[in-house]
Amino acid sequence: MSSPTTTANSGQVEYWNTSVGQIWAEHQALLDRKIKPLGEIAMKALRLQRGTRGLDIGCGCGQTTLDLSEWTGPTGLVTGVDISRPMLEIARNRPRPSVAGAVKFVEADAQTADLTFGGEPYDFVFSRFGVMFFENPDAAFANIRKALKPKARLSFVCWRSPEENPWMTEPAKVVAHLVPPPAQPQAQDPLAPGPFAFAEASRITGILSRAKFINIDVRPLNMQIGAGGLDDQLILSLQIGPLGAIARAHPELVAEMKGPVRDYIRPFVIDGKVKMPAACWVATANAT
Repeated sequence: MSSPTTTANSGQVEYWNTSVGQIWAEHQALLDRKIKPLGEIAMKALRLQRGTRGLDIGCGCGQTTLDLSEWTGPTGLVTGVDISRPMLEIARNRPRPSVAGAVKFVEADAQTADLTFGGEPYDFVFSRFGVMFFENPDAAFANIRKALKPKARLSFVCWRSPEENPWMTEPAKVVAHLVPPPAQPQAQDPLAPGPFAFAEASRITGILSRAKFINIDVRPLNMQIGAGGLDDQLILSLQIGPLGAIARAHPELVAEMKGPVRDYIRPFVIDGKVKMPAACWVATANAT
């Protein structure tokens, strides 16, 4: 199924269907390895039962959708929704777990689409770092709630502040001396769609409350994460996040960037594996 020709999140649709979406698809295995433990904590909070039907918002390359289908079992159904065609192509071609039930991947904007897609409402909704990119989060969560049964369970994991996640922001800083300054630096709106849009727990609580969710709980989650060894993390650092944006703008500097970024990562290597502190929120609630 294709996404609507017009969408409230046109900027994000373009972003995730061009180079960024392709990069995430290309490095899917490293990215899944890095953030899978964080998603698993949020999945456990759903208290999933066999035979239930669920919705995975911002499913990306599909790992979370397939993991959820193992929880719901052969008689369950999990629908993964995303706006990124490159990532959905990966998702649709991944092997299904032997104990999984029905799995669907749909290209759609969760802020505006009918998320039941003509079927029954869902028992739960989940997201691993997929809910921070809505132009209008209030409208998006109200639309998500409409696709849920009464008392359906919601759980998602999202990043806290940039200051609490230096693994994502520091690599760009250590190469700043190599990069020409922008002509007119612009202040970033902290509430704009992006990885840190839900950095404040009070914002999450307000959005969910206005969307008529109840029993809202937003808890901090701190965990050591990594993509594998030093070289694996170096690859991701040069492709993803603020440094990835700099590298795409200045490909002629990438070779020179590798040394400072490698030096930043090296102290986090323990027994050959990178372990960097990450700070998230796990939000849970029930639909009315």
